[in-house]
Amino acid sequence: MLNIITIIGARPQIIKAAALSRIIRTEFSNSICEEILHTGQHYDHNMSQIFFEEMNIPKPDYQLQINIGEQGEQCAQMISGVEKILISKKPDIVVVYGDTNSTLAASVAASKLQIPIAHIEAGLRSYNKNMPEELNRIYCDFASTLLFCPTQLAIDNLKKENISHSTSSAFNINNKAVYLSGDVMYDNALHYGKIAENKSGIIAKLGLKTDEYLLCTIHRGYNTDKSERLYNIFKGINSICKQYNIEIILPIHPRTANIINKTKQLQQLLNNNKQIRLIDAVSYFDMINLQQHAQMILTDSGGLQKEAYFFQKPCIILRSETEWKELLSCGNAIIADANPDLIVEAYESFLNKKTNTSYQPLYGDGNAARFICNILKNNF
Repeated sequence: MLNIITIIGARPQIIKAAALSRIIRTEFSNSICEEILHTGQHYDHNMSQIFFEEMNIPKPDYQLQINIGEQGEQCAQMISGVEKILISKKPDIVVVYGDTNSTLAASVAASKLQIPIAHIEAGLRSYNKNMPEELNRIYCDFASTLLFCPTQLAIDNLKKENISHSTSSAFNINNKAVYLSGDVMYDNALHYGKIAENKSGIIAKLGLKTDEYLLCTIHRGYNTDKSERLYNIFKGINSICKQYNIEIILPIHPRTANIINKTKQLQQLLNNNKQIRLIDAVSYFDMINLQQHAQMILTDSGGLQKEAYFFQKPCIILRSETEWKELLSCGNAIIADANPDLIVEAYESFLNKKTNTSYQPLYGDGNAARFICNILKNNF
């Protein structure tokens, strides 16, 4: 029996882990034993617990509840907490996802203990090291033994850094295995998409109609922690609302809400435009349903950029770069950053079909989790 510990902490990781946990329970329960460690990085009900309940993910076996302090302090506490559990449990392999502080902490703890790491979503690069997430990705890839890449571009990124698949099967941190696995988020989009249509009542609750609203999310620290950037984003979406008489639905992140509450200029803008509807954070099924029926998506989230692609919705990226560069190549996404004029131009480009969108099969066939489990089972 292969003993793995899956380490998560943020809402996107909970969603990604659902794909692997589901396949382990239904197809690999005789060969893989999974325990889940939650660092507590996202801690409130709507940002964490509701996802375990809704997606039927096993409750975490370990809860560190580390969610306060500056990044360095938070990471240090996570490393210490993860290390103690790994020493006690001695798993065969640690599974991590993405690029959060929880991913970094788990990678440091596991690599110091010489426990193999499987990194799901390996090889992503925005090539902006001012982003904490970029540094987390790079360290995790260099510390990992098994690197599961969602796209060919991710594999190419690793090759540029002299990380490629070893010719020897005795894989370790110095002799890595690199696989094109496809994307577990696509697995989830296929699996949960139909369920969301039946279980979510968010469209009726908000009185929305298909293709008659935009969906927006803003949560990245470099957008929320600088009131000027956040104001410029809202200025852009405010212009879209006014010029095109369309509503924008914005599930509010606690960090974003905090800045709005402290910024009179933002409060005044929102008070003067009731078409920008701030709503509480929503469940995974509600978020899927909102994406399925939206005309377009505006976001600084990496996960929502891909989900927009999965549901064939144009996406305006509220960042200066993206780790999902293939979305730009196929015309499904446009980078607008926090520039009000570029946000409006991107919207008009999609609305008037000036941008040629192409939904190519970029992220596998929806069987990424099954592929990953087979590799784990056969190599450890």
